[in-house]
Amino acid sequence: MSEKRVALITGSSSGIGAQVARRLAGQGIRIVVNSARSAEAGEKLAADLPDAVYVQADIAVEDEARRLVASAVEHFGRLDILVNNAGVSQPIPHGDLEAADLAVWQRIFAVNVFGTWQTTVAAVPALRRGGDGVVVNVSSIAGSRPAGSSIPYAVSKAALEHMTRLLAKTVGPDIRVNAVAPGLVETPWTQGKDFFTPIAEQVRRLTPLRRVGQTDDVADAVESLIRAAYTTGQVLLVDGGAHLV
Repeated sequence: MSEKRVALITGSSSGIGAQVARRLAGQGIRIVVNSARSAEAGEKLAADLPDAVYVQADIAVEDEARRLVASAVEHFGRLDILVNNAGVSQPIPHGDLEAADLAVWQRIFAVNVFGTWQTTVAAVPALRRGGDGVVVNVSSIAGSRPAGSSIPYAVSKAALEHMTRLLAKTVGPDIRVNAVAPGLVETPWTQGKDFFTPIAEQVRRLTPLRRVGQTDDVADAVESLIRAAYTTGQVLLVDGGAHLV
């Protein structure tokens, strides 16, 4: 069995996940690219990386989350790193309580919380086998501040951050579990969205670093947590200092 590490990155056909995949592949790590849809983009990214495979699966469906992990282990023979990047949202003004109905809550939690949970649970046995497994969850500044594209989204990220701490306490010492919490980041999801421009202008005007985040900024943070061998249960803000405003 090859000693080269293997990383599974959920929701990695574009945006932050794709940039994390490129960054880790550049370190010689073998990559499992994933998306629920966007199969063409996922296959293209996997083909562009030195040693990667694409697996289409919706982590909100338990059987598919388990199949995703099993496919990664079957293809590469091991799994060392899980980056839980897949997530969904729906822009809803916080004051529009009626619009944030139960169906919205269920759709967002199905991916951001339940999907992350069942993918991680499925991955734990393989991550343990190597004795140095790593999980990095992708949260948001909305998980710790009264902000975000909607209240259900923000609450899902708060749940994800506490899940991070609870898992870190539970699965050590064989597996470290941390999270990154980006502020506003330019991704394909934000392009052309009406809500993005005024928030971006506010970020550029008020935050200490005076700019909107890029996918590379988040990839930097994920990479650092993967390397940080004595760090677990932490949520690393990647927000240009927005939490100070």
